[in-house]
Amino acid sequence: MRFPARRAVLSGLGLALLAACGEKPDAGASAWDRIKASGTLRIGLEGTYPPFNFQDKNGQLAGFEVDFAKALAAQLGLKPDFRPAPFAGLLGALESGRVDVVINQITITPERQAKYDFSEPYTVSGIQIIKLKDKPGLDKPEDLSGKKVGVGLGTNYEQWARTNVPKADIRTYDDDPTKYQDLRAGRIDAVLNDRLVAADFVKSSPEFVASGPPFAAQGSGVAMKKDPALKVIIDQAIEALRASGKLSAISRQWFGMDVTH
Repeated sequence: MRFPARRAVLSGLGLALLAACGEKPDAGASAWDRIKASGTLRIGLEGTYPPFNFQDKNGQLAGFEVDFAKALAAQLGLKPDFRPAPFAGLLGALESGRVDVVINQITITPERQAKYDFSEPYTVSGIQIIKLKDKPGLDKPEDLSGKKVGVGLGTNYEQWARTNVPKADIRTYDDDPTKYQDLRAGRIDAVLNDRLVAADFVKSSPEFVASGPPFAAQGSGVAMKKDPALKVIIDQAIEALRASGKLSAISRQWFGMDVTH
């Protein structure tokens, strides 16, 4: 998969864009003017997708994407306002204006790019098969044919499976915990998920294993409504976090390596 080239950080323009914080936009104001005037960045995410975003033992949102979103908002001079929702409803919340951006491992695909703008990728990963440790086979994509495969509803994993393994019995889920319950109970044979999620998940769930090498390389970006000007601003903020080392530091905190490029 090819990803957009990184943009150079234009610090002068970034300062100019942030200079008018607090001014109320007029009726014809741009999306950035409205966001800037509100002083907050409304962020859609699941809140149930560790290690990217989840509730910690104190009921507080935590995870790589939560820390990334906080850093992004701070770089923009804004406060983060998290709006959790099921994955299948996140892009709908974006379309309706309930959130300004979605930061939830939204894979950049041509189909999605036709409807939404995406920032440059902030993680690069691939699809991983997850199965019960004592179950033989299921080590490569073609092994999924004829099997019951659990995927998140509306995810890139569902789209990939329907396109590439048409003889698989695809079972869709609104959340991660339920599909792993079904995998544990034998109601499905495998789950498809992000390789980074899988690597973290199997550490605490020894009955499962990440099977075979990851495949179908994918980049995830900040999703937003079609707005070239807002995309430039978001990209510049991400590049500033990358140049300062902050983005890499957040990645290493959660994954022990830099998964941002």
